[in-house]
Amino acid sequence: MSAHFQSFRVFVKGVLFASALLLSAGSSGIAGGVRIINYGHSSLLIKGGGQSVLLNPFKAVGCASGLKEPRLSANVILASSQLADEGARVANGIFLVEPGSYRVGGVTFEGFSVPHDRLGGRRFGLATIWKWKQGGLSFAHLGGGAAPLSGVNKVLLGQPDVLIIAVGGGAKAYNGIEAARIVKELNPKSVIPVKYVRAKSIKGCDQTGIQPFLDAMEGTQTRRVGKSFFLKSKPYSSTIVNIMQ
Repeated sequence: MSAHFQSFRVFVKGVLFASALLLSAGSSGIAGGVRIINYGHSSLLIKGGGQSVLLNPFKAVGCASGLKEPRLSANVILASSQLADEGARVANGIFLVEPGSYRVGGVTFEGFSVPHDRLGGRRFGLATIWKWKQGGLSFAHLGGGAAPLSGVNKVLLGQPDVLIIAVGGGAKAYNGIEAARIVKELNPKSVIPVKYVRAKSIKGCDQTGIQPFLDAMEGTQTRRVGKSFFLKSKPYSSTIVNIMQ
């Protein structure tokens, strides 16, 4: 083998090795976790993996009275329904609310239809629950709905790394016991409870605070993480409830 050819082989191997390192570094950057920001009620902004995803933008009415509306821009908006408190058109971005599979910016968002109440949808119609992967984490967004998950939906959702779930009860949201049952069924690593009242009372609101859910989750570790926190792509070895401010 000539010295020239040997040098060429070494050069090619070096280029391939460097390319692999760059690809690995790029992938790890994309899969390095997410920052989650709470806007109240069931609205969260999730940033990471090259995407910003806003959940359930709302008008400041009903149980969301007194909150600052999330008038911001995001790549994608995932709404549980078009009700004013969980699917208001107050933010800018690609608005997804109907069940289906959507590919946006390299991320697949899958929505599944569920009854929005405990009467098979006869009172509040249907809601959409969502699943997707972002920043190396798998997400399930159950911020709207009060009916138990069907066997099919449990299979479709799988075991998410992060479960966002309504816990405050009322006519169109899980109560603490119902939400805890779903947490145990899906066995996520991180739980973010949403859609519960933080004030002592809100006129016209039928939701409670977070305590009934925490009581039903007795024995599960909880962590108060403030209004914003960073979640790594390998979150926890067992389920932790992250309580946002």
